[in-house]
Amino acid sequence: MALESTAPSTALITNDAAVLGLLAIILGFVFWGASRERGFWKKFYAVVPAILPCYLLPAIANSVGLIDGAGSGLYPMARDYLLPASLVLFCVSMDIGGIAKLGPKALVMFLTGTLGVMLGAVVSFNVMGLVHPETVAGETWRGMTTLTGSWIGGGANQAAMKEVFQVDATLFGQFAAVDVIVGYVWMATLLFMASRADAWDRWLKADTSAIETLKQRMASYQAQHARIASTTDLVLIFAVGIGATGIAHFLAEPLVAWIRSMPADWRLQDYSLDSRFFWLVVIATTIGVLASLTRARQLEGAGASKIGTVFLYVLIATIGMQMDLKALADKPFLLLLGLIWISVHAGLMLLVARLIRAPLFFMAVGSQANIGAAASAPVVASAFHPALAPVGVLLAVLGYVLGTYCAYLTGLMLQAMAGA
Repeated sequence: MALESTAPSTALITNDAAVLGLLAIILGFVFWGASRERGFWKKFYAVVPAILPCYLLPAIANSVGLIDGAGSGLYPMARDYLLPASLVLFCVSMDIGGIAKLGPKALVMFLTGTLGVMLGAVVSFNVMGLVHPETVAGETWRGMTTLTGSWIGGGANQAAMKEVFQVDATLFGQFAAVDVIVGYVWMATLLFMASRADAWDRWLKADTSAIETLKQRMASYQAQHARIASTTDLVLIFAVGIGATGIAHFLAEPLVAWIRSMPADWRLQDYSLDSRFFWLVVIATTIGVLASLTRARQLEGAGASKIGTVFLYVLIATIGMQMDLKALADKPFLLLLGLIWISVHAGLMLLVARLIRAPLFFMAVGSQANIGAAASAPVVASAFHPALAPVGVLLAVLGYVLGTYCAYLTGLMLQAMAGA
């Protein structure tokens, strides 16, 4: 939660409307550059992930005194309205039948990746407790919950854990840096492996006959559902996302009041069950999943998840406003913690892929659907074949659904290990 400043702000721009305009310009500039087909920006974004400047540029603006992130009301707005709406729009596109048709190995590898992130959190916490106890002392476990949310679901789940476990902006910024550095090193590793898929599949002893069928099915699915969005489509997407957010707010308030009325010895607050934001996220996610079983899922063809992504990037920019760019320098061993964490995830993925003879494609996309979510899972999938990019999106959507629940469970385990 953004902290409200008790003293007058010394920032150059204090009007939230002007700050929102600045953030919009920053996001537009970043995505314009990332879309270039040639020249400097093409080379730049081949190395630097677009999400990094979306965090970094607002952080720079905050650090130099151009804006005051802590004193702005933009983050609470994005957190309470745009985050739940983005969760709904990501989940409404989930095709349960389509995921089932991917075959058991695809789902096994995806769920293995989820388990690997949860296990990696526990292992890295304990290993760093032996190697460098100061790194995992104090409130570090809280920051780890945000990274768990990001590495199972994505930015929306990461922000959700920030609120549920009350992670301060500095600690969040430290783990956001670990997220970007370690996450994209792993993605680069997967892309390198994809270029040598045949050799890896031979080592894994995988049966790749299903891949060709999968390519044809996804190409057909893509052609069937894609369409140019009409005004009606856009209004309906807005209605589903914001309407479900309104319902979540409406239901969360009395639910939290009822839980707080329960006897204190039930200790429900220890599990954040008295957190309004926790229920806001859970209810919004649940509405999105239920909506995916109705005709509302057809809105994905008009770009429901794309609009959800826009909402999400506005949230990312408002989080960046609160970052301390020197945060990771204060705790450099967090980077080692992240590397141990991702190594446990990678090792478990390779082990299970070898045991069940899953193709590298399922392992790579199953991993990136967890670690990178919808922003980068299609990139890894398309490295095998452009028609397979939607598979990454499909599994990443499942990650958005599981991210909140699995990160919350991991957070409880970390809390218990930290003795908090």
